[in-house]
Amino acid sequence: MIIAIDGPAAAGKGTLARRIAEEYGFHHLDTGLTYRATAKALLDAGLPLDDEAVAEKMARKIDLAGLDRAVLSKHEIGEAASKIAVMPAVRRALVEAQRAFSRREPGTVLDGRDIGTVVCPDAPVKIYVTASAEVRAKRRYDEIVGTGGSADYAAIFEDVKRRDERDMGRTDSPLRPAEDAHLLDTSEMSIEAAFQMAKSIIDAGLSRNA
Repeated sequence: MIIAIDGPAAAGKGTLARRIAEEYGFHHLDTGLTYRATAKALLDAGLPLDDEAVAEKMARKIDLAGLDRAVLSKHEIGEAASKIAVMPAVRRALVEAQRAFSRREPGTVLDGRDIGTVVCPDAPVKIYVTASAEVRAKRRYDEIVGTGGSADYAAIFEDVKRRDERDMGRTDSPLRPAEDAHLLDTSEMSIEAAFQMAKSIIDAGLSRNA
């Protein structure tokens, strides 16, 4: 059983995916962390971020079991990851690893930008989680301030819009809902409400595949 969850940055898909995996006892993979782990490995080794062959070689060495969200969430790693994530060879290498992960028993929840369209197009349950750019920027702002950091809402809003343009405009695996994905707009929805809606979608999918 594969549950594919896609959506733009700060839409809440990661939180939702972790909650779903816990609820059903499935394995969870935040595929964005695989790009960040590749970028961190390049940075740690002092290797260039613009050499596709080197980046691909590093991507093939990433251990999906050793992804540390706290470490990989750093801003500079995210910036580096955005540079290698547009490289087709890197994407191919990581998609292979993500597909292998998706076959784990008893089931998996994968979240990212291209799970339902590229990584697992045959997943029986696909959910596209979205929210307005304004709401997503406000969530990110609140998260930073809530942990004692300082943030500029206008700058975050511009960053969210830039990431959307980059994710949706790239030629290789652009961000878009799969044709058979269930759309879940969380703009005016709590995490609990979004979880309950996702759960009803998943339960229907489970019963169809029983």
